[in-house]
This record gives sequence, structure tokens and C-alpha cells, in this order.
Amino acid sequence: MSEQQQSPQSPQSPQSAPPAGTPPPATPSPSPPKPERRTLLVGCLLVFMAQMATTIYLPALPAVAHDLHASRGLAALSVSLFVIGAAAPVIFWGRAADRYGRRAAVLASLVLFVGSSVLLVVTESVTMLLALRAVQGIGAGGAAIIARIFVRDLGGGDALARRLSVLSIAFVSALGGGQFLGGLIDRYADWRAGFAVLAAVGAVAVIGVMTLPLEPGRDKRDSTGMLRIYLGILGVRKFLLPTVAGGLGFATIVLLQEVAPFVTQEHFGLSAAAYGNLGLLFGLAYFAGAMLVNRLVSTVGSAWLMRLGAAVMTGSGVLMFGLWLVPGLPTTAALVVFVALYCATTFGQAALFPSSMAVAVTAVPAHGAYAVALCGFVAQSIAGVISVAAVWLHVDLVWAAVATGISALALLLVSRRATSPST
Repeated sequence: MSEQQQSPQSPQSPQSAPPAGTPPPATPSPSPPKPERRTLLVGCLLVFMAQMATTIYLPALPAVAHDLHASRGLAALSVSLFVIGAAAPVIFWGRAADRYGRRAAVLASLVLFVGSSVLLVVTESVTMLLALRAVQGIGAGGAAIIARIFVRDLGGGDALARRLSVLSIAFVSALGGGQFLGGLIDRYADWRAGFAVLAAVGAVAVIGVMTLPLEPGRDKRDSTGMLRIYLGILGVRKFLLPTVAGGLGFATIVLLQEVAPFVTQEHFGLSAAAYGNLGLLFGLAYFAGAMLVNRLVSTVGSAWLMRLGAAVMTGSGVLMFGLWLVPGLPTTAALVVFVALYCATTFGQAALFPSSMAVAVTAVPAHGAYAVALCGFVAQSIAGVISVAAVWLHVDLVWAAVATGISALALLLVSRRATSPST
């Protein structure tokens, strides 16, 4: 063999050996791509299920009050207790998702949801209804927030706002489709049949969760560490202001959901089925807002869309307040204006909520699960408190003024965020 053939520098050598003492280059093992589409699909199902637990029930509120011999306030309280139940343990759902893993935590929430839904099918007393609705809310709140956590696991920033807007489309389907289905159920069956539908959707969600490769738990047992993390996140101004604004927007929608069945059926004379049909319009309005976020977030950013949503909600609130001040307005015209302003408010919330959550959670990149859980907890808590107060708001001018006020406060918070120094 010639000297040229033996030399490692020879261009004819098929494999050139590295110089002596040089370690071989490391070959990075490619990480498997995250199944984003499947994750979003299951997340959408969970959000759909949680929201439909309210909307499928709304057209039947007057019938619930009649069948269970309850007052209007007690019937509406079943909506408030669901919202409070969804809010109260959210921070612990975030902790459970971090310690025990996303799968174990979301399956536990689904067991509560499906079990309480089955029992609600056979409830005969208002006391049992209220208690089970609170438990159902605990399960629904856990499922919805953990869905957002494992969507957050796919990444943050404006891309997160886009993914959250996809979840908003599921919210749309439940907002419009759930209310429409609830109207059909109230017309052709007993209102308890809606809970059987919810139990079936929850069972399908269990199957979907089992197909996902979700993040495992970290088995951290230090509860004081959890408290320190949450308090630390609350101290971040860029997290707190958009989170509270999103909660105020959500509270506005919950308030409208509580009063609208009674306003449309008692003030405008619509049937429960007709009110259910209006859910399709509300759903289209939310869909338009969600698609606006999905299409524009990469060009205008989450913060701009957040402010736009709050401004739209405030403007429609002012006009809705003015609606009840116009004397002698024909009933049909008043109904058309009311529905249009309800749709505008819904559109604004569809732009505000996913954008505000994306802005807030992105401000705390080190603790994604905790930030998502805390954001959901604050939003649900604000909505729960205001919805309980709304039980006593029977005068149109009063509830319209409250809705306008909380929307205006949301706008003030996101506007201050735009002009205040960074934290």
C-alpha cells in the first residue's frame, strides 16, 4: 500500500480519521415532534365540554325554576355556583398537573365532571341541583385549565395566542351550539337530558386524553414552594393586569348569560327554543372574534388585540345601557338592538380573552403550568363573584350599568399596561 493511501489526509480515503486526542463529534438525537394537531383537538373537546355545561342549560332556567319550585334567583344561582366551583380549585389543578402529570390531573377532573353530570340527570331538588352544579364546575374548571396547560406546553408568545384562539373556536361551538341544543331539549324533552349529553361528551374526552403523550409529573411535594411561585407570579405587573382584564371580560359574558334568558323570555316574549336559536348568532360572533385573533395576531400582536376586544366590549356596554333609556322603542326593534349588542360584546370577549391570557402567561416563561392555572383562577374568581351579585340584578338599567362598568375597567387596565413602564 502506498504512503498516499495510508495518509488520513488523502482525498481518496473513504473515511478520514480525526486527529489524535480529538473526541468524536456528538450526534444530537432529534426530539420527536409534538402532536400539536391532536393536542389541540383534545383541548378543544375539553373546552367545549366545560363551556357547554353552562350554555346547554341556559334556555331551561325558567323551566328549572318552575319544575323545582325555586325562585328566579335560586335558578340563576345554579349558574353562579358552577362558575365558582370552576374557579375555586384552579390553582390546585395547576399544582396537580405539575406534580402528578397532565394526564392524571385531567382524568381526575373528568371523573368529577362525568359523575356529577350523571347524578344531575336524576336530581329532583333545588338543593341537590346547586350542590351537584358546584361539583360539576370543579371538574369542568379543572379540565378546561389543564387543556390550556398542555396547549401552553407546545410553546408561548403570539403562537400561544393563535393556539388559544383555536380553543376559542371550541368555546364558540359550545356557546352557540350548546344553547341551540339546550333550546331543542327544553322543547322536546326534559331539561335534565342536557346533563346526559354532558356525561357522554365527558366520556369521549377521557378516551381522547388517553391518546396524548402528555408531560409527566415532577413529584414535587413542597406546598410552600407552590405558594411562593403563585405569589411571585402575582407580583409580575405584566401578568396581573391582562389577567384581571380577561377576568372582567369573562365576568361580563357570564352576567349576560344569567340575565339574557329572563330578559328575552319575560321582556321580549321569546320561547326557550327561540332563545336557544339565538345562541347560533352569539356563536358566530365569538367565532368572528376568535378568527380575528388567529389571523391578525402575528401581524398586530396579542396586546393590540387585547385592547381592541376591551374597547369593543365597553362600547357595546354603553349602547346597551342606553337601550333601556330610550322611551317608546318598539319591542321588535329593542330585541334586534339587544341581540346585536350581545353579539358585539361576545365578539369583543373572543378577542380579549385569548390575547390577554397569552400576554399574561408569556410574561412568566419559567412557570408555564402555574401561570396558566393562576390566570384561569383569577378570571374564574372575578366572574364567579360578579355572577353571584348578578343574581340580584333584576332591573335592566342596573345589570347593564354593571356590565358596562366592568368592561370599562378591563379597558382601563389594558390601556394602562400599554403606557406604564415594564416590570
